[in-house]
Amino acid sequence: MTYDLTGKRVWVAGHRGMVGGAVVRRLASEACDVITAGRDVVDLTDQAAVNAWMAREKPDAIVLAAAKVGGIHANNSRPAEFIRDNLVLEANVIHAAYENGVEKLLFLGSSCIYPKFAPQPIKEEHLLTGALEPTNEWYAIAKIAGIKMCQAYRKQYGVDFISAQPTNLYGPGDNYDLESSHVLPALLRKFHEAKVAGSPSVTLWGSGTPLREFLHVDDLADALVFLLKSYSGDVPVNVGSGSEVTIRELAETIASVAGYEAELVFDSTKPDGTPRKLMDSSYLHGLGWNKARSLKDGVTQTYDCFLRDVAGK
Repeated sequence: MTYDLTGKRVWVAGHRGMVGGAVVRRLASEACDVITAGRDVVDLTDQAAVNAWMAREKPDAIVLAAAKVGGIHANNSRPAEFIRDNLVLEANVIHAAYENGVEKLLFLGSSCIYPKFAPQPIKEEHLLTGALEPTNEWYAIAKIAGIKMCQAYRKQYGVDFISAQPTNLYGPGDNYDLESSHVLPALLRKFHEAKVAGSPSVTLWGSGTPLREFLHVDDLADALVFLLKSYSGDVPVNVGSGSEVTIRELAETIASVAGYEAELVFDSTKPDGTPRKLMDSSYLHGLGWNKARSLKDGVTQTYDCFLRDVAGK
């Protein structure tokens, strides 16, 4: 163990998001004091507000999960917002953490930081070796900047700032808005609504052939707490499940979980995005964490949460 959480004040920035919420749940089993602050308390895009809040609350450690996120459509239609908001908030928090003597900071990157045609599975060393996927390059560039900022502060100031990048996530607290959600929650909602309406088909973006890896957000949270306690280095650690499926196979899994077999219609006028994106998480496994649940089990648990928290309202 490199960092003992016992008695520490741990700020989870972005606790109302899917990842932040999962980290808060996971930290409940640690002997630490979890700090949260919504946008109504501190605006992370306001540098003075972030500095003042951090000076007052004095966190010992930070999990920086706050970010503006969205799917292909959201990234493609609002690129200025995605690069501006993410650059500003991460720079404000990372610098304020240094200024206020924070002992440990874990920054959340994203698998989209890697080149569109990176070798598969993608290793940490493939960062900045090729062109990004154009549909979300604005978000990716901001995330790369956050990773590099942690490395730079670590190099120049000797602070224990680390970073990790998760693969595609799903689970409790996900976004099911069809205009801005990612593929798994969007499909889950589509199949549920088709089941309720008795619709004969469900339409998917693209060809259905791209390969994707998915990780349940509670598994990510467990990996992040592991890294917070056990890792100190400048390598931005990949966090994935190690398994991949085509979008068609994902849809078939969701159909099975929802209990509704509809015809799959593929809209080829919509973009596929990156053709394949499987992260190599062997570095993390070598550190001692490898606990990802199966996709079928994770989707089943997520559908139960959707029925309880979303569909029932």
